[in-house]
Amino acid sequence: MLQMKPDRLGIDEFQDQPMSLCGKSFRADMSGALYWPGERALIVADLHLEKGSAFAARGQMLPPYDTRETLARLARVIDRYEAETVIALGDSFHDSHGPDRMMPEDREALRTIQQHCEWIWVKGNHDPEISSGAGGVVVPSLAVEGITLCHEPDEGRDSHEIAGHLHPAARVTMNGFTLRRPCFVGNGRRLVMPAFGAYTGGLNVLSTAFEPLFGLGGMNVWMLGQEGCYPVASRLLSED
Repeated sequence: MLQMKPDRLGIDEFQDQPMSLCGKSFRADMSGALYWPGERALIVADLHLEKGSAFAARGQMLPPYDTRETLARLARVIDRYEAETVIALGDSFHDSHGPDRMMPEDREALRTIQQHCEWIWVKGNHDPEISSGAGGVVVPSLAVEGITLCHEPDEGRDSHEIAGHLHPAARVTMNGFTLRRPCFVGNGRRLVMPAFGAYTGGLNVLSTAFEPLFGLGGMNVWMLGQEGCYPVASRLLSED
């Protein structure tokens, strides 16, 4: 359980998990991406590209490879599902100048990915403006089949939406071991996605920030492990 590995063969069956949202079928992938088969669309949140270079500009040196790693992971999951559309739910860049700081090879990698699918950037609080150099289409939010795709979740509990922003993470303690990992969290009407970026932290789903969205019950969690995505009973969750 500590490494979230199933004690049986057929590990591939844990690569993603089916979930239902507002009557639509989705696949929650172990990478933190969400695939919508009915729309042939892959949804990701909080890539935070160029976070390393943003910190470096302020004198805090981080390895400058976060963008490269995040784009490589994203390319692999796009290929796995043969997605025709990619929707990035805000904070795709750590700040609005992120596209301008990209290394030439990373910018070319992004363009190569975009050649094979429709690309939609949803604006976030970190990137309220995204330059045309990033390619794709930029929107404040969008609605697809009655579901709103946005960056920050609405505070009301009755909402049909997929959002990011909060970087949800789950903490589980069993048999004397504790594991804390990014996760999807939803209730059948709303889904908050884990951060996809390489340099992103996580906020415990039991923190007060999630209470206005899900209340004190009715929360479903899918935890990201080393080799799969796993549903976790809410009674097993613990605070930090």
